[in-house]
Parts: sequence; C-alpha cells; structure tokens
Amino acid sequence: MAALGTVASAVGAGVAAPSPAGSFASRANTPPRKLIVASAVVDLTGSVAERVARVTTMLEAAAAEAAARHQGKGLDLMIFPEFAICRETGATASERAVELAGPALEPFKAAVRAHHTWAVLPMTLREPDAGGRLSNAAVLFDRAGQVAGIFRKVHPVVDDHGVFENGVAPGDAYPVFNCDFGRLGILICWDMSYEEAWDALGAGGAEIVAVPTASPQNLRPAAQAQRHHYYVVNSAPRDNSSVFDPIGRTIAQVTAAPGFVVQEIDLAYAMLHWSETLHEGKALTDRFGARVGGTYSTREDTGVFWSNDPQVSIGSMIRELGLKEMHEMVDKMENARLKAGPKK
Repeated sequence: MAALGTVASAVGAGVAAPSPAGSFASRANTPPRKLIVASAVVDLTGSVAERVARVTTMLEAAAAEAAARHQGKGLDLMIFPEFAICRETGATASERAVELAGPALEPFKAAVRAHHTWAVLPMTLREPDAGGRLSNAAVLFDRAGQVAGIFRKVHPVVDDHGVFENGVAPGDAYPVFNCDFGRLGILICWDMSYEEAWDALGAGGAEIVAVPTASPQNLRPAAQAQRHHYYVVNSAPRDNSSVFDPIGRTIAQVTAAPGFVVQEIDLAYAMLHWSETLHEGKALTDRFGARVGGTYSTREDTGVFWSNDPQVSIGSMIRELGLKEMHEMVDKMENARLKAGPKK
C-alpha cells in the first residue's frame, strides 16, 4: 500500500462545514492502497487488567486470521467497542477513568507493536496533563504502540441534571488522522446521530471512518458511507460489527459475540454508476483481467472498483476505457442542467 505518512496527525481540528456540492476528491488516481481492517463485537467487563487481556487476545487472533487469509500481509487496523477500557469500581466517570501512562495498557501496546498494526481502543480517559480532564475517548495507537491521536466523544449522553455520562466533558472537534494507510476519522456512538459529525469528516478528507459504539446500528452508518463515499467500520458489544463500503453496502459482518470481522479493502477506489459501456464491470475485467478488482450491484446500478496492479491506478484503467467515475457523471449532468437554465 502507498504510505501517506508514518505518524498520524490530526487534520481539521474544529467542526468543519459540509463539503460543497461537486467537491468530491477522486481517490482513484493513486496506486493501490490495500489494507486489512478488523473490528470486534464483544461486551467487555471486569477489571482494567481483565479488559486489556481480552482486547489483546482478540487483536492477536485477528492478526493471525489476517495473515492466514492474506498471505504475506498483516493486520493494518483494529477497532474495539465504546467503553472497552474502564474501571468497574465506581459509578462516576472519575472513578471509572484510566490514564494512558503507566503499566495498565502495556500488554496491548506490546501486541500492537508485535503485529505492526494500528488500533482504535475506546476508554473512559483521564488526562492529567489537561487538568485531569475526563472524556469518553477513542485512542488511536500507531504501529509502534504509541498514541497517535485521541478522539473525544462530542455528544456524550446527558442526564436530566445536565451531567454528561457521569462526569465526562464533551469533545469539541472531529479530527481526521493521517495514517500510513490513509485518512482516518473516528466517531463514538451518539455522534452518529449528528450530520455535522459525518460532514466534518467528509470535509476533512476521511477515507475510512471508525465507529466504536454501544449501539449496533447499521442503517445510519451505511447511509453515511453512501452519502460521503467513504468506508465505515463499526464495532459494538452486541449484534454486529460491520464494514460498509462507499456505496453503503455491508461487505463484511460478524454477529456472534465475542468475535471479530477481518476484511481487506482498497482506499484507492473508484465508484462507477451504470453505463452502456461498463457492462456491470465486465468491461474492466475483459480488458485488465485479474489486474482489476471490484464488486458491482445490479440492484444499486453502482460498483466499487480498484486496481490490483501496483504500477497502474484504477483511474488510469477507467480512463483507458473512456469511463467516468460516478461523481464525474453527477457533476456533468448538473453542469448541463445549470447551463441550460430555466425554461422560458
């Protein structure tokens, strides 16, 4: 896969405005950027040490499955559910919070380093360097087991007394992190209910969105994947953890807890709508054979395609056949309508 940077950095620290119509940036013109993503469905209980042991074991198992299914490749990203790591010694956020420093998370960090993967691990977080701030957070670890970024839930649940989740502070930003596989956004549970959240990640150039959650919703993340044309991966304690593609289809899912789903995707993808010359994707496979990959939905009249040739982008393949990406077709028709003007 093509590296975009070895250290994650946040882009778009504030709440961004929705992307203007016609501003979609094609992802089809870079070499293939394949990554293997895993997501857990598990209800974590017990002490911090017990929880850390369970997520560590699951990460190791997912890495083993990734290596077995995709010879010569390894796990690139694993996502765990909301509240994965917290104490069970009290009711308040302060009593349940954990810190990033210290030995508690070392087994997990060691597994991340050993398997050379990124990971999103949610927790009730205390930050001594920020005045002891408490937040419902998802911590992004890089392949070296270092903290590469933190997303703090912007919309924690509030009770009748105005207290957020027993004492956490709401976050105030929707950062997009530059990882070596691409641009990653993160939302937590109730954040899914706010268009501003998805819009901000789209405006920030997110190519994949991780959604650790306590609510195993499918319709909302699928709809937003289709709306913004990025991949969405949710992780929940029950019912399902799923991978949604940029046209809103569920392409991988695990429903039995505890368990995990492992799926390879390519972030250098192109979306193609029905056309007389595409032939439901057959035009690409007839010309390029195994050098091209993809799936086409006759029900949606749309497909997602990618290149399997490290030297040739899917964008180049499309242009060679005179095809256009879906966003190009949308823009073409809209521009023609605007040019024609209203009927007199």
